[in-house]
Amino acid sequence: MNGLVDSHCHLDRLDLAPFDNSFDRLIQHTLESGVEHMLCVCIDTESYPKMVSLVESYPQVSISVGVHPNDKERHEPEPEELATLAKHAKNVAIGETGLDYFRSEGDLEWQQQRFRRHIQAARICNKPLIIHTRAAREDTIRIMQEEGADRVGGVMHCYTEDWDMASKALDMGFYISFSGIITFNSADELREVAKKVPENRMLIETDAPYLAPVPKRGKPNYPAYVSHVAQRIAEVRGVSPEAIGDITRDNFIRLFKPLAYSSD
Repeated sequence: MNGLVDSHCHLDRLDLAPFDNSFDRLIQHTLESGVEHMLCVCIDTESYPKMVSLVESYPQVSISVGVHPNDKERHEPEPEELATLAKHAKNVAIGETGLDYFRSEGDLEWQQQRFRRHIQAARICNKPLIIHTRAAREDTIRIMQEEGADRVGGVMHCYTEDWDMASKALDMGFYISFSGIITFNSADELREVAKKVPENRMLIETDAPYLAPVPKRGKPNYPAYVSHVAQRIAEVRGVSPEAIGDITRDNFIRLFKPLAYSSD
């Protein structure tokens, strides 16, 4: 399967040991596996410069900037600062951002305010959002509505919630991205969501190095494994894996407008 896009991965956090500790060999292996483009997603601004430096010379990699909802970063960037960081030519989005009540406890007002600042940043620079949401359905949608997330759109990444939340996000112009979780035996409800998402609003991802799909579950994840996600969604929707690859690549280009495809 060729022409795949991994719409969400963390290349700066991968174990390079299988590739002789060479990032270049990892990229070459990924391209040879049929993945033509990757979005390397930032989870804290302190590591952003190093991430940019790592991928800067690879046209097959786009980037985002943001602070993960669970990250305990010492510095909380203001919207204007995030928007300025997003001016890099390879940057296509703000995030990942959102709410995660599963891994955070206590008063989470700080997390909600962080989320709001990211949406505000996306509106300033007019770039889409990459949203992480877990065990926070109502607050996620409410804050998206209150802050005008529909003005920039984006993606609900590594989606694990129900159809009701997906439909509300779709109504705001968001895409739904499926990860290796779609391959897990326990993911029947998620596969039902994957059947319903409109063809032109669906993306696939690995979230590597996390959440490796079956048959790699329990091992480190890599962008090359996005083919397993495409295969499972193809089975669910009754189409070919090649069709899913083409559809999700085109959706990725339409949403993020990456520099690598600007001349196509």
